[in-house]
Amino acid sequence: MRELKQLFSYFGPYRKDLLIGSLLVLIETSFELIIPVLMADLLDVGVAARDVPYILNKGIQMAICALLALLTGLLYARFAARAAYGFGARLRDAEYEKVQTYSFSNLDHFDTASLITRITTDVNVMQNALTGGLRPMVRGPVMLIMGIGLSIWMNAKLSLVFFVCSPILALILFFIVRKIAPMYGKLQKTVDRVNSVVQENLTAIRAVKAFVREDYEAEKFDQVNNELLQTSERTFHYAVLNLPAFQFTMYAAAVLILWFGGNMILGGELQVGDLTGFLSYVLQVMNALMMISNVFLLLTRSLASAKRISETLNQTPDIRSPESPVTQVQNGSIDFDNVSFKYKTDAEEYALQHVDLHIPAGQTVGIIGGTGSSKSSLVQLIPRLYDASTGAVSVGNTDVRAYDLKTLRDAVGIVLQKNVLFSGTIRDNLRWGNPDASDEQLREACRVACADEFIKQMPNGLDTDLSQGGVNLSGGQKQRLCIARTLLKQPKILILDDCTSAVDTATESHIRRELAKQKDMTKLIIAQRITSVMDADRILILEDGKIHADGTHDQLLQSDSIYKEIYASQMKGGAAGGTEF
Repeated sequence: MRELKQLFSYFGPYRKDLLIGSLLVLIETSFELIIPVLMADLLDVGVAARDVPYILNKGIQMAICALLALLTGLLYARFAARAAYGFGARLRDAEYEKVQTYSFSNLDHFDTASLITRITTDVNVMQNALTGGLRPMVRGPVMLIMGIGLSIWMNAKLSLVFFVCSPILALILFFIVRKIAPMYGKLQKTVDRVNSVVQENLTAIRAVKAFVREDYEAEKFDQVNNELLQTSERTFHYAVLNLPAFQFTMYAAAVLILWFGGNMILGGELQVGDLTGFLSYVLQVMNALMMISNVFLLLTRSLASAKRISETLNQTPDIRSPESPVTQVQNGSIDFDNVSFKYKTDAEEYALQHVDLHIPAGQTVGIIGGTGSSKSSLVQLIPRLYDASTGAVSVGNTDVRAYDLKTLRDAVGIVLQKNVLFSGTIRDNLRWGNPDASDEQLREACRVACADEFIKQMPNGLDTDLSQGGVNLSGGQKQRLCIARTLLKQPKILILDDCTSAVDTATESHIRRELAKQKDMTKLIIAQRITSVMDADRILILEDGKIHADGTHDQLLQSDSIYKEIYASQMKGGAAGGTEF
């Protein structure tokens, strides 16, 4: 319930609609409860005395009550819809905004498919609980209290039936809720797994088709889909027991009332109209109890979703700006002071160990090493995508943890190993680097990154639409657009994380020549090809998360066996000319 209380704070301006809707349900219920009293008078007085004007008068009163109940019901529907869907929209906004504040380490705690389910399906469960539960949540208790009160007023002896049936119904509800409460949490996790398989398949659909693995993927989906089916069947198998159990109890109560009431009529203790009105209250009270039970079932399911949503909203970002942040980066110098890093605090081994490094502003540094040597981990500490576990990382002679995050990341341009483009035009994607960039600036960045060559050949140039993920571009074209986008930031530090692997050597050489002209920009180039880094001011060789060697191309070629081995294997013993930075 604590989670529900927290989420209800997101109603905001829609709290007024919720209160008005609840009030309208109360009014509607009151009108409906008046009708049986009027009906009893109509039968016992009007019909018994054959008083037609009295019958018409009571009939008109009943019709007015019915119309007013209909009107308030329609108004309730309007306010309830506004409250429910407004609440859902605000909840989705809050979750989405919260996810944007997550650091990489926070995102590592959640599966992508799970986050999607929490923002969509779980919020829909909360909305449905509100639209389907608000009316019975207000109507049920009101009808129960007023119905029992009026039935006692009409005939206290017959009302004892309620006190027999109510504990039975409460016991049934208790066992049903107890059984299905943990099932709803499992159900939502199963939905996560289905979404995960679908997302993975659609993202990698080209690889699936290239390896002719459609049947395998179909079988994998069938497995999780059947698991969802079985979990849903088990959950709702118990949930739907609520209806027949309540109906059996309700109609059993009606039969008992007719039996005892009929005997009381024969004994002169009760009138037919009173029994008819009383029976109406019995059905209303039983319906109220059924409504309350359905509310409990909705709450049980919504609690599972509320817990998952609260987990998303209550996740504290591991990386945040300090209270009094530094808002200006002086230069592009980089310092690592005895830095060690591991992705999880409980991990046994460090990804980086005891890294000491000083890179002056404007220097070009190449970084090479085998797969898993933590090259990407090293550079991701610079813009605080992760924080160092021990030691300190400084940019511009200031600890990165002292900077405002936006300031720091604006000063550090990083082209990640995985190239990401978004739906929209080329112009839209490039302006991620600088929203206010002019066409001239866009064209210049594209020229430096050699992206202008293929953009000119496109029918709409910069206004060419890109499919999701840029699938209508080759790998090399995507890499060049990502480089151009980062250059538009005009960063003090440029990090290229193996982002020219799909580019031919001539194009890469041109890009390196253009980047060499950016004298005030510190450049870190992670690469697998030795030609990409051999003309850098210095080259770092990483091995097992440690700096194995540090020097120029000539120095390492003379002194380091690993570098000589890489050079020999890639250059095949020939002298390779490179273009200097």
